[in-house]
Amino acid sequence: MIELLKAVLFGIVEGVTEWLPISSTGHLILLNEFLTLNVSEEFQSMFDVVIQLGAILAVVVLFFHKLNPFAPSKSAGEKKQTWSLWFKVVAAIIPSGVVGILFDDWMDEHLHNGVVVALALIVYGVAFLLVEGRNEGKHLRRIEDVHRIDYATALKIGLFQCLSLVPGTSRSGSTILGAISVGVSRSAGAEFSFFMAIPTMLGASAIKLLKFAASGVSTNATELGVLAVGCVVSFLVSLLVIKGLMEYVRRHSFAAFGVYRIVLGGIVLVYFGGKALLG
Repeated sequence: MIELLKAVLFGIVEGVTEWLPISSTGHLILLNEFLTLNVSEEFQSMFDVVIQLGAILAVVVLFFHKLNPFAPSKSAGEKKQTWSLWFKVVAAIIPSGVVGILFDDWMDEHLHNGVVVALALIVYGVAFLLVEGRNEGKHLRRIEDVHRIDYATALKIGLFQCLSLVPGTSRSGSTILGAISVGVSRSAGAEFSFFMAIPTMLGASAIKLLKFAASGVSTNATELGVLAVGCVVSFLVSLLVIKGLMEYVRRHSFAAFGVYRIVLGGIVLVYFGGKALLG
């Protein structure tokens, strides 16, 4: 029962931080520092990624009509437009997919630590403040509809997603920041970021599941329960967070998230620095 309660907390953290530009992986690494699941190291590595499946399902549910090219209510033109959107999403995820496959093991070994998370939180917090500060008060022409994003713009956003492979950066944060930087509105950029998450996180989960299966480590009923609870909770929390974020970005900038990242990054850096000094 204690492990299942821990899984609930992990699911809440995943559901909140996956969509806000504050890094879900970074927060899960930090949560693992203070709250450890009683599972094998191999299962924990797989759990931290596969728990995202619940969050993905929330995007599918909320945007099902927009993402469904077979919807009977759509005209032939609208169906073609939906297919075009999917092709752009696939094009956008290719860069991070290639980098992720090639360097996944190396990044797990060298980058999944508190110091890297802290530095990434701070650097991208500053980036958000700089970008939003540069755009404040300016009436810039922006791509307001996600369907109007072309292939070149989609690929540029995809290149920004490569940066999210560093823990603490934030997949949604890097893609939304990238979208704003290349002339996409906050709301359209957030939507496109959510759509990119579906194949990206499915692929990452598949890789982790295959690696876990290849490791030969067996699972027990408690671990399966932990995974199921984490996914269900992340799904329910994601439904609320995605709706709230879409309303938020229509009226506010991402500057507040930048401040949060800098403050949290500073606290984390002090914590891990002090821990290292104390041995």
